[in-house]
Amino acid sequence: MSKVKTVVGIDIGGTNTVYGFVDRSGKILAEDQVTTTHYDEPEVFVAALYEKMMITAQKAGRDLEILGYGIGAPMGNINKGTIEYPADLPWKGIIPLADIFARHTSLPVIVTNDANAAAVGEMIYGGARDMKNFVVITLGTGLGSGFVVDGKLIYGHDGFAGEIGHTSIRPGLSNRDCGCGRKGCLETYVSAKGLKRTVQKIMADRLDDSELRKHSFDELDSKMIYEAARRGDPIALEAFEHTGAMLGFKLSDVVAHTNPEAIFLFGGLALAKELIFEPAKRHMEQNLLYIYRDKVKLLPSELSTQNAAVLGASSLVWSTLETA
Repeated sequence: MSKVKTVVGIDIGGTNTVYGFVDRSGKILAEDQVTTTHYDEPEVFVAALYEKMMITAQKAGRDLEILGYGIGAPMGNINKGTIEYPADLPWKGIIPLADIFARHTSLPVIVTNDANAAAVGEMIYGGARDMKNFVVITLGTGLGSGFVVDGKLIYGHDGFAGEIGHTSIRPGLSNRDCGCGRKGCLETYVSAKGLKRTVQKIMADRLDDSELRKHSFDELDSKMIYEAARRGDPIALEAFEHTGAMLGFKLSDVVAHTNPEAIFLFGGLALAKELIFEPAKRHMEQNLLYIYRDKVKLLPSELSTQNAAVLGASSLVWSTLETA
């Protein structure tokens, strides 16, 4: 039996790292994950990840030929193969991720921002297949964004274009500390962590009964808050309204910058559906310049939460191999 040519797409998240062996058609032939937060050093993380990927390949039931590795990560820099000062990973400073991987393989390794990888995945395999201008917002532990203009992903001069998660939502009025070292970044409000902080703030300010009061901050997660909101919990509903409002307000600025046809939301928080989409769309439209109103679609990703970034990261390798 001939070998099946694949590339490995890897999505490094603040909590988990997901990987998949992807063929040229975009089919994921085998996949698994490791827990990012279990590793205090990136070298140990890469060694453990590589070992588990090789085990997954052996168990795939097919003879896989690996051609390269594509990695999406917060603050990933495609120009340098590094992760630089990530706010939501257990490692700090500049991490030479491609070089660390090179200790385990001689195959090509491409590193990029996780949201950029998701944008590529959406463009090739998802809802943006026929679009030339769109934005992907990733809503997970933090908030990432990838911008496509005239059919091309925007990287910018130094490889970090489009980090709207680290723009200020209300300069001078917000004092939430961000993992990046600044205060008041959008992701301190619009992310899984941000939603928890909003719940905590509302419970401190209001006396409403809420099932969320029986949980400590550490016990709370966005799924609990979502389920409480679905049951009509007033604190949870207010938290989603506030989060959607913050997102919509910032998206009105995003539209003015790149004039997209659509904005896609993907990630764990986007799974809250109308609880996040409705207030985000409403506040975006309220704050848009009139020439943009009722023209921009706010859509859920058509790829699964796990697969979007994995497929996007893998497609970077395929495109590199085909143009080499």
